[in-house]
Amino acid sequence: MQIVLREVHDSDLPVFFRQMNDPEAVHMAAFTPKDPTDRDAFDAHWKRILASDAVNRTVLADGDVVGSAAVYGDPGEREVTYWIDRAYWGRGIATAALRELIAQVPDRPLYARAAADNAGSLRVLEKCGFRVTAHASGFAHARGAEIDEVVLTLDA
Repeated sequence: MQIVLREVHDSDLPVFFRQMNDPEAVHMAAFTPKDPTDRDAFDAHWKRILASDAVNRTVLADGDVVGSAAVYGDPGEREVTYWIDRAYWGRGIATAALRELIAQVPDRPLYARAAADNAGSLRVLEKCGFRVTAHASGFAHARGAEIDEVVLTLDA
């Protein structure tokens, strides 16, 4: 399977919106918008991030839009995020996409956060060289509760 990152196109946004409304994926991601079904809020969010200096990419698998990946934040505090359609989980796509993203963005350190029980995402991050550097907690809208999260760092 060929994994490619490209600039985000407006035509990708409806796919991202559908992906972010998968109940199982939302539960696993945990730290999601308060109401992922609010299309106006989704569109406003993407308008802001596409106008920012964040590095936003669409993840393609054999030419199909299967997710997104980004690096955002201030220098020295930049963080990675990614979302892969649940139908494509377990195929190495997130790992390949994240490896490509961090190759495109040489800034270090890079940080990542994941729900402590999101074993799949933690594996992806560790395969890409991120190491656990802290534990925290935060309010997870998708779960309606404060949950444990893991902070990971990718150094030079």
